[in-house]
Amino acid sequence: MSVQKRQGEELEGDISFITTPAAVHSEFGTGEDCGVKTTNSQAIHNPPLPAEGPGNESFSNLLLGALLLGIPIFVTFSLGGGFKTTVFFLICFLLPILVTFWTVASAYSPRINDKVKLPGRPIGDYITFKKDKDRQRWSSRNKIPMKTFYEMYLDGDVDFNGDVLDVMEYRHDWASFAFTWPDFQFIFFTFARDVLFHSRKQDEEQVRPNYDRGNDHYSWFLGPRMVYTSGIFSDPTREETLEEMQDNKMAIVCEKLALKEGESLLDIGCGWGTLAKFASVNYGAHVTGVTLARNQAAWGNDALRRAGIPDTQSNILCMDYRDIPARKFHKISQLEMGEHVGIRKLTTFFRQCYDMLEDDGAMYVQLSGLRKAWQYEDFIWGLYLNKYIFPGADASTPLAFYISCLESAGWEIKSIDTVGVHYSGTLWRWYRNWLGNADTIKAKYGQRWYRMWELFLAWSTIASRQGSAACFQMVVVKNLNATHRVNGFASQFGLSGALAASRAAGKATFPK
Repeated sequence: MSVQKRQGEELEGDISFITTPAAVHSEFGTGEDCGVKTTNSQAIHNPPLPAEGPGNESFSNLLLGALLLGIPIFVTFSLGGGFKTTVFFLICFLLPILVTFWTVASAYSPRINDKVKLPGRPIGDYITFKKDKDRQRWSSRNKIPMKTFYEMYLDGDVDFNGDVLDVMEYRHDWASFAFTWPDFQFIFFTFARDVLFHSRKQDEEQVRPNYDRGNDHYSWFLGPRMVYTSGIFSDPTREETLEEMQDNKMAIVCEKLALKEGESLLDIGCGWGTLAKFASVNYGAHVTGVTLARNQAAWGNDALRRAGIPDTQSNILCMDYRDIPARKFHKISQLEMGEHVGIRKLTTFFRQCYDMLEDDGAMYVQLSGLRKAWQYEDFIWGLYLNKYIFPGADASTPLAFYISCLESAGWEIKSIDTVGVHYSGTLWRWYRNWLGNADTIKAKYGQRWYRMWELFLAWSTIASRQGSAACFQMVVVKNLNATHRVNGFASQFGLSGALAASRAAGKATFPK
């Protein structure tokens, strides 16, 4: 018997899903060699112009530090002041120097390399300005700052001349990634506040409106599986469906955890409960899913009952992760939930998980991350996501920070896989689903909302593929002397898989 639907909730039986539309062909190809090798995989949207932008290689922390110290000291010396005056000017000049330095560096730094040859087309070949003043302002300029452009696009003041993903692939030819004053306003007055606090009230105010906007909204790009995390393709030579990719991912999660029938699994940040359903049906696990979104909990419990899973076996709870009832689980999973916990609280969260896991258990952690060898585009893209798509999700960092937090909380890293390119393939399919539901979305939520997510899905398809955004699959165990590490070998597939491939090729031993 299905769960009673509350007013305003769409459940699985209320949604009509479309088949993911076919990909569109590029209208901007030059037919010439772009200067570097490109790919031709059926699993992803292949880059026609994988150009590098300016980034960390030309950024000088030494010069920035010299300016932050040198200018206040010089002014103090000129005025005949002392130590207190120096401290005063250090505080006064801190933000102006930072803003000026980052603005200039992001606007005038050279590309990491110029191996990729840009077409050099006029900006009007790619985008069309609606207002004469904008046309006059930008037509004589080579490139428009991406921040300026996307705000105009959301406001309806400029259009793409074709498919959004197609035009964004050529963004280095018509846009720059220079920081603008609105970027700094958001960083100082919104993003910084989110990083510092992450209170229960703040998390609820940010997460619930986001994920409770409507299950129909998410169904229009997630498709029937309703999984809002990266899928995994198994064959780069063919285009697997979104549903196949998500099934692949859930199977991988369960196998990496060595999940067994009858074991208890806690899935923190479970979304619409699809992994809970998969593990319950296919592995006979007893799953407790936790989400802060009421609509997700209602959907997940309804889906479990539809699948014939009784509430005595598996359930989805609607609560803050800090309120999860104290008990022990055999296995724990958390797929891209840690980003919402926040940088400052991540170690504490991992320790909470430690205390809820049996000593011989394992935890699967999937987190989106950023590359340490950054480019300015990475920040502009990240700020867009934080402002419009994932408010308050500030814990996307390079891998080293995640490892440090896990180890500080008492965990030992058992395995790590990087799956950013798989995320790109997932996003490419989400993007096409969104386009396929365009009329329905605009009718309910309006053009601005449609464009906001259209650009997010298109740009993120590129960001995940090129390394701006990473995604890490980690399996961890308690770092105890009594942890029987030998029992975990069977699920260390990076070892067993590589050895099996070598043996299959007859290359695993020296010739006799």
